[in-house]
Amino acid sequence: MTNTENSVPARVRELIAAMAPDPGSAVTDDQQLVTDLGFDSLRLMELTLVLEQAFDLPRYRPDQLAGIHRVADVIALIEQGLSERTRP
Repeated sequence: MTNTENSVPARVRELIAAMAPDPGSAVTDDQQLVTDLGFDSLRLMELTLVLEQAFDLPRYRPDQLAGIHRVADVIALIEQGLSERTRP
C-alpha cells in the first residue's frame, strides 16, 4: 500500500470523529454511525458534504448512501469514489 492508500481510512476516521456528536474514544471501523457515534440524519448529510469536499468527489446520490451504516462502509465508499475518479 502507498501512503495515499493508508491515509484515506485515517482521514475518513478523523473527519468522522470531528463531526460525531458522541465519539467517545477513538473511532473504529466497526462502529455504527447512528447507534455508536450519535449521528442523526442532518449530521449524516453534513458529514457527506464534508467528505465530498475533503476528497474532491462528486455529490453522492441517495441510493449510493442507502447501505452506509458503519465507519468501514464510509471508508469503502470514499475509496470506491477515488478509484472511479482516477479511471480513464
